Amino acid sequence: MPSHQTVGEMTLDELEAFIQEVVRRETAERRGPQTEDKDRRSLDEIFASIDHNLINLPAKARSSLELLREDRDH
Repeated sequence: MPSHQTVGEMTLDELEAFIQEVVRRETAERRGPQTEDKDRRSLDEIFASIDHNLINLPAKARSSLELLREDRDH
C-alpha cells in the first residue's frame, strides 16, 4: 500500500484496505493465542443462563429511544 501523509490523499480502495488491516491487526492482538474453549452447556442451559442474567427494567423506565431523543434535544 502506498504511504500517504494524510487520509485525504488515499483513494477509497486504499482507505478501505488500510482500515481492514488495522482492524485485523487489533483484533488479532486482543484475541491473543487461539484456544478451543468450547461451551459444553446444552442450549436449554444457555437459554436459562440468558434468562437468569437478563436485566428487567422497572415498568416506568424510559426506553433507549426516549433517552436518545432527550440527549439530542438538550
